[in-house]
Amino acid sequence: MAKLYIVGLGPGKPEGMTLEARAALDASDLLCGYGAYLALLAPLYPDKERFSTPMTQELERCRRALDEARRGRTVALVCSGDAGVYGMASPVLELLPDYGGVEVEIVAGVTAALSGAALLGAPLGHDFCVISLSDLLTPWEVIEKRLRCAAEGDFALALYNPSSRRRADRLQRACDILLGFRAPETPCGFVRNIGREGEETRILPLIALREVEVDMFTTVFVGSSTTRVIGEHLVTPRGYRA
Repeated sequence: MAKLYIVGLGPGKPEGMTLEARAALDASDLLCGYGAYLALLAPLYPDKERFSTPMTQELERCRRALDEARRGRTVALVCSGDAGVYGMASPVLELLPDYGGVEVEIVAGVTAALSGAALLGAPLGHDFCVISLSDLLTPWEVIEKRLRCAAEGDFALALYNPSSRRRADRLQRACDILLGFRAPETPCGFVRNIGREGEETRILPLIALREVEVDMFTTVFVGSSTTRVIGEHLVTPRGYRA
């Protein structure tokens, strides 16, 4: 049977994978993915065949996974977090009409907005938006518009891909936009290397977040007008006590 699993690995550690994800990986003959994600699986599946491509070669990775599945192999195309949230599910499904006979199963995973929020407390306890600051595939003007609209709507925010060597100022520019709608002392937080070696969490005000150095392995959380720090936790109340 031509079968392709698209598997969200969660935050990175084996304990963060769903049982469904582990079952799909167990059943697969070939694991495809970005090298860093396949490295996370190497201790669990040292004898499985692996195929990787670097960043910016995602479509080549998807086509290889589909080609191998069409040949009758059971393939797992893996990504971090959830396969449908900035993951490989959408490009595979866009390509799928050219690969008749391949059965695709999308296996959900725990995305960084959820795993990172759990480490900080409950910053996404009410309505929230998830926005990527990467302008590799989305024009920065569109990202700025989305930031302004989310801020005007008073949503709590989870920001993915907040910085890189090529665009080191993206988080600072995002904070400048948000400061037009939010108080400087608005509680925020970030988590780096969720579920991996070097995991780091920090809670700080929006004005201080503007000066923080982050990387692509960091997920940033910006509170709404109701978000507050309770003890050691960042909390956006659902409103039950009111």
